[in-house]
Amino acid sequence: MLSKLFKALSRSRSSIADAFKSLAGKRITPESLESLEEQLLGADLGFETVESIMDVVKHHPKSNFIEKVGDHLVSLLSESFNPVPFQVPTILMVVGVNGSGKTTTAAKLAQVYKKIGQTVTLIAADTYRAAAVDQLKIWGKRVGCHLVCNEKTSEPTSILFDGLVSAKSNNSNVIIVDTAGRLHTYSNLMEELAKMYRVVENRFPEFDIKSLIIMDASLGQNSVIQAKEFGKHVKLDGAILTKLDGTAKGGIVFPLFQELKIPVQFIGVGEDLGDLEFFDPQNYVDGLLGLNQLEGHLEHLPKLP
Repeated sequence: MLSKLFKALSRSRSSIADAFKSLAGKRITPESLESLEEQLLGADLGFETVESIMDVVKHHPKSNFIEKVGDHLVSLLSESFNPVPFQVPTILMVVGVNGSGKTTTAAKLAQVYKKIGQTVTLIAADTYRAAAVDQLKIWGKRVGCHLVCNEKTSEPTSILFDGLVSAKSNNSNVIIVDTAGRLHTYSNLMEELAKMYRVVENRFPEFDIKSLIIMDASLGQNSVIQAKEFGKHVKLDGAILTKLDGTAKGGIVFPLFQELKIPVQFIGVGEDLGDLEFFDPQNYVDGLLGLNQLEGHLEHLPKLP
């Protein structure tokens, strides 16, 4: 059975596989290499990654080079991510632009950490989107975790403060904060996010704080630009990719790590609570290239004369 990740990467895989198939059974020429390079750039693998792939292809022109490419791509990514219980109470700030799927992802994170035995508190600090609090209430009930919200104030730092006080009394190990979506060009909203971090650092030093940026994979290189701008205001400890199934730009994980050193921790592969997979570079690359999913998978890969 094909994994959900493999299915979610179908459009990206089609784009990248077509690029390599264009070389199958043909003599490599400068023109064919140029065509391959253009197609790979279209999958948003990033310039540095594409250039390194081209080097691999040039050095293995008569072998089953796609396996060599696969090994190379795995080497470019961060290590596998496997969530483990935190040693100290930890705040996970869920940040990103509007429409990236932050609220749903916050609930999925709560499910992940509850499953490994953590006591989880969700804080609804998105005071800008009218439905965000109601949505998180529904998700919180489904997960079965403690939820803190305050619909009487529009001040997110105040909600965060109250939520952390409540989380302490509840002996929570993991506190997941759903923040408002904000464009990186809105300096006042970005400063508001930085202010929330200062509240934690100054008033709750016993908590560790990490930030996860939620990235809509369909935005491709624009996501890298957004992450770069967010990183000017808060330290980004990891990324979660969403909406992979609707895009051919699944190569975005490479420039994200190569250029910004932000590791992908989770991949959203569906709408259900359990549809958040831990990031594994080998599985991801296999999904992009169509490797190791079906018996006899090597038969359809291009071999050059």
